[in-house]
Amino acid sequence: MAETASKTTDQTSGGSRPRLMLMDGHSLAYRAFFALPAENFTTATGQPTNAIYGFASMLANTLRDEAPTHFAVAFDVSRKTWRSQEFTEYKANRSKTPDEFKGQVELICELLDAMGAARFAVDGFEADDVIATLATQAEAEGFEVLIVTGDRDSFQLVSEHTTVLYPTKGVSELTRFTPEKVFEKYGLTPAQYPDFAALRGDPSDNLPGIPGVGEKTAAKWINQFGSFAELVERVDEVKGKAGQNLRDHLEAVKLNRRLTELERRVELPKGVAELERTAYDRKAVAMVLDTLEIRNPSLRERLFAVDPGAEEAETTPISTDGVQLDGTVLGTGELAGWLTEHGTQPLGVATVDAWALGTGSVAEVALAAPGGAAAWFDPSQLDEADETAFAAWLADAGRPKIFHNAKGAMRVFAEHGWSVEGVRMDTALAAYLVKPGRRSFDLDALSLEYLHRELAPAAAADGQLAFGADDGAEAEALMIQARAVLDLGEAFESRLEDVGAADLLRDMELPTSALLARMERHGIAADRPHLEAMEQMFAGAVQQAVKEAHAAAGHEFNLGSPKQLQEVLFGELALPRTKRTKTGYTTDADALAWLATQTDNELPVIMLRHREQAKLRVTVEGLIKTIAADGRIHTTFNQTVAATGRLSSTDPNLQNIPVRTDEGRAIRRGFVVGEGFESLMTADYSQIELRVMAHLSEDEGLIEAFTSGEDLHTTAASQVFAVEPDAVDAEMRRKIKAMSYGLAYGLSAFGLSQQLNIEAAEARALMDAYFERFGGVRDYLRRAVDEARATGYTATLFGRRRYLPDLNSDNRQRREAAERMALNAPIQGTAADIVKIAMLKVDSALKDAGLASRMLLQVHDEIVLEIAPGERAAAEELVRREMANAVHLRVPLGVSVGAGPDWESAAH
Repeated sequence: MAETASKTTDQTSGGSRPRLMLMDGHSLAYRAFFALPAENFTTATGQPTNAIYGFASMLANTLRDEAPTHFAVAFDVSRKTWRSQEFTEYKANRSKTPDEFKGQVELICELLDAMGAARFAVDGFEADDVIATLATQAEAEGFEVLIVTGDRDSFQLVSEHTTVLYPTKGVSELTRFTPEKVFEKYGLTPAQYPDFAALRGDPSDNLPGIPGVGEKTAAKWINQFGSFAELVERVDEVKGKAGQNLRDHLEAVKLNRRLTELERRVELPKGVAELERTAYDRKAVAMVLDTLEIRNPSLRERLFAVDPGAEEAETTPISTDGVQLDGTVLGTGELAGWLTEHGTQPLGVATVDAWALGTGSVAEVALAAPGGAAAWFDPSQLDEADETAFAAWLADAGRPKIFHNAKGAMRVFAEHGWSVEGVRMDTALAAYLVKPGRRSFDLDALSLEYLHRELAPAAAADGQLAFGADDGAEAEALMIQARAVLDLGEAFESRLEDVGAADLLRDMELPTSALLARMERHGIAADRPHLEAMEQMFAGAVQQAVKEAHAAAGHEFNLGSPKQLQEVLFGELALPRTKRTKTGYTTDADALAWLATQTDNELPVIMLRHREQAKLRVTVEGLIKTIAADGRIHTTFNQTVAATGRLSSTDPNLQNIPVRTDEGRAIRRGFVVGEGFESLMTADYSQIELRVMAHLSEDEGLIEAFTSGEDLHTTAASQVFAVEPDAVDAEMRRKIKAMSYGLAYGLSAFGLSQQLNIEAAEARALMDAYFERFGGVRDYLRRAVDEARATGYTATLFGRRRYLPDLNSDNRQRREAAERMALNAPIQGTAADIVKIAMLKVDSALKDAGLASRMLLQVHDEIVLEIAPGERAAAEELVRREMANAVHLRVPLGVSVGAGPDWESAAH
């Protein structure tokens, strides 16, 4: 932050001055909105959060740097103020508020309320007037005043004890306007600023200026005559054309002067003394940030670091229902006895693992029992009796265990040869089922939200740990986490029952978690030379595209610079202009594809190829970097990322590999069968989401299309276009395929027209014809949205809910986004549930059959297995049977299976 304030306060005869910071809420939120791209800050339901994020970031930084003792934020109520009554054209030229900005101010207010910040909004007055009133009162009462605003009219408030912090670069840099700074910039005193502003006019407020009179002339006149009033009194002394223009527009300039003067006598509900900063409702702050899916840990840390109650929160003893945590750091030979005493009860388990360091071993473990007992130990220091006792406790299904991210613990415990049974609760999975729209399930945030507890070691007054653990705060912190896991487990049991998700956790998510832990440990073998050769090939293709682009442009330029690309495409080459953005004309993939159809110039096509090859190169580079010492890639599967219940993968993200391109297929050939196994086998469901839609809609025509055994899209096209199946051409089939899948994702007629590159009217007619033939689908889609709007959520066949509060939003964009999710969530969610059930059935059947073949991957709707020698036929029969009979729908589940030495060869 430029020119930040010193934290020292002014000294008066009564001691140090209290410091009041006032912020112009609308002004700063609007600046934040334009400083950050909305497309990078949007929730899953379509709510933009860029203004909220930017405002919160600036707020955290300013509170940190300025350390005010008192604080308030002022907001405009509407454009109807005393100024608009006196001058009807006041701000009449302002453009319509962007839809993406609407609603964000109300959410900023929610955050401020959670932070305990005072806020003002007074009918008939602008935020500037409220700030002027408070600043005037505060200075009279001996305060130092800081005003954070993007409105230059506030410069008239600057004085020895009042400073304006004016954003000069988005909201990240603030310039301090003191009396000296105002004079340096304008050659005037702060008291003269309204006079100057009246003469200059203000286009942003629609206040007319004087023809031929700019800032220099306005400042010269004020300095020459001393004030606006004196200038008016002696207006005939002003010479030349500028003087005549002043006289011709004198009444308008007088009006400007009245309007630019800030009102300092607004009647307010609170006085300055009542604006002292108070402790946050930290749970409420966390909930606001979670609801808005603002997960940036740096922002959270900065916001909580300036909480006036932070010091108090850090020294509050950790307790649960009034029970102090009784923690013990266990030495060698002490774990077995502790487990004998406490291990028959449900225990909360917390671990610190060194997996990321490549050791794959558990570095620390903490256990917590009901009643307050807790223990910490280092697994590497266990003696034989302790290790045997701990392994037996872990493997005992009759000893209930509660984890936060059981999958991660299982993966590292397995490195010690310890299996885990009896997992009664996973608090991360439980939180996901209760609120699937969250984007973070950190233990700290859940503890704060559900237990009102912060997970930090609590030091006693003498500086010692609260219960005397000699091994340091790390041991205490982990025991506190274990206790939180235990208590969260209890809290979530009732909440899961309330949302009908207890069975989902027990029967689907927890077993899936255990299976995924094994799959992650197995990994899949990688052909490093093949992948390295592909990386070199893509690197060469990228360089070739760069050369071709330079040739097409006639000179070298940076292909990665949107600004330079805009200059080449729309300036030098004069290509048709695309959608206008605040940084120019868009050059995204859709824009380049459109340009390729509008011009014979080859540059748009080259740019598309360059981006595609660069993306593939990055994908392959990522794969190579993740090949472990065992020659295998061990991805991490995520159960809590997609709100619909679908699994995803990271490190590396295997869903990034293209499925239908030659390059993607070539990359998949780099995933091979491992040593000691015969082949890879892939199995997936055919058109599972459309089969789910047929089941949910009960549409007889769609059910018949599936049960006939014919090609679905051809059969559906023959009915929609009223022709025999053998008369359906490729274009007809393509349109119906796009229609069928699009409806499952809430596709509109406009979206269909864009996808098929046809007119919107033709797309609407196609959709009407489809619904006329498949009326059950139309009725189901309407019913799904209506029911979700009434209940607030959708549900899969297995009861997995997705909450969609924006279905009743006044914001059209948010409401329509929620409607699309209401159409898609039950279909995609049910398909995801079916895949999980199939995985569990296949895994169980492999064990029951005594086969050594094993499951390695689940990507999209595909399962990849590694087949042991001589087991291919048995494994294929088993996989087909279990997947086809995973659930029973009104239409059969089609299963495709293939085998081969690598992932691509195993495709079917």
